Order: sequence, then structure tokens, then C-alpha cells
Amino acid sequence: MLNQVTLVGRLVKDPELKTTETGSQLSYITVAIPRNYKNINGEYETDFVECTLWNGIASNTKQYCKKGDIIGIRGFLRNNVYEKKDNTKVYSLDVVADKVTFLSSKS
Repeated sequence: MLNQVTLVGRLVKDPELKTTETGSQLSYITVAIPRNYKNINGEYETDFVECTLWNGIASNTKQYCKKGDIIGIRGFLRNNVYEKKDNTKVYSLDVVADKVTFLSSKS
């Protein structure tokens, strides 16, 4: 079986770096990826994909990337489940990055 994702898109905002209680570095980023076809109104739609970066990948991305930069991400899909206060389950899907490639900068 295989769970591998490759994405290329633009950062929606500057990466922020957090440190967990165990000392690991963590960054949550969103990548905007335009679809390569137009919708019924003749417009290109964009998908916004949530990604999780850890340790060296997280700190390097924070150091070298800004909002609008194009990056490539290789990673895997992770399913998250949590319960809200009203006991309903919420499911989300994100990408955990194994590798981030800095492709271009707006500046």
C-alpha cells in the first residue's frame, strides 16, 4: 500500500514556528494550489491544502520562505478526528511533509 502526496503551490501566509512540550519544532502551513481547468464561470478555482511540518523542515521553511513563495511538498496524508463540545466528531485531512523544496520567491 502507498500513502504519498506531492504538491506544488504558493504559501498563503508566512510560516510560523511553534515548539511542543517535548521540544520538537512544528509549523502548520497552507498551500494554495490552482486547478488547471476552468469552472463553469470560466474561472480557475484554487484548493487550499493544510500541511504539517516538523523539526528541521519546519525551521528551514520558516527561515527561507514567505507568503506567496512557491514550494514543493512531498509527504503523506493523515486523517485527524476530534470531538466537538456537542459530542459530534469532526474529520479533517492534512499532509505531513517529508520534504519541502523551495522553488521560487516573490522577492
